[in-house]
Amino acid sequence: MPVTTSALLVMDVQNGIVERFGEHAQDLLSTLARTIGVAREVGIPVVYVRVAFRKGAPEVSARNRAFAAAGSDAMNETEVTTEVHPVVTPRDGEVVVTKRRVSAFSGSDLDAVLRALDVDSLVLTGIATGGVVLSTLRQAADLDFRLTVLSDGCVDADPETHRVLMDKVFPRQASVMTAEEWITTARQ
Repeated sequence: MPVTTSALLVMDVQNGIVERFGEHAQDLLSTLARTIGVAREVGIPVVYVRVAFRKGAPEVSARNRAFAAAGSDAMNETEVTTEVHPVVTPRDGEVVVTKRRVSAFSGSDLDAVLRALDVDSLVLTGIATGGVVLSTLRQAADLDFRLTVLSDGCVDADPETHRVLMDKVFPRQASVMTAEEWITTARQ
């Protein structure tokens, strides 16, 4: 079997988004901090993805219901709300990709970064399961990446959406496992 090169994607785990998820985000942050630590320990690159817009949000069309409703300055790329949450802060040298749409690939240079790292396998985590995780999984599958989703490394405002995606949708294109299961595998 060919050797794979994996990367751990930590998506939309940024101050302004984390604060909207309250205690659910606190459990997620703890899980992600442990997962990131193990990825670093075993030499798996950690790539952070954040959503942010330029001042005045010229990237946001009035036709985009989700982003237009947030307001033009809600996700300004210079604001603390768009920074990666301090519990999972990137280390020097770790890549932080800024995207302009829901998928981590759309409106970003993520694909170029992953290709430069010779990555062919992605471990997906983030907020929200029905947003960035779903959109990124679909696009990454079309780009022929091997995929793993950490079920407790993602959170959604709607627990039923999270459950259906993890149990019924994601397994069609990805391995779905807990962070602890992935950690055990990564350390082997």
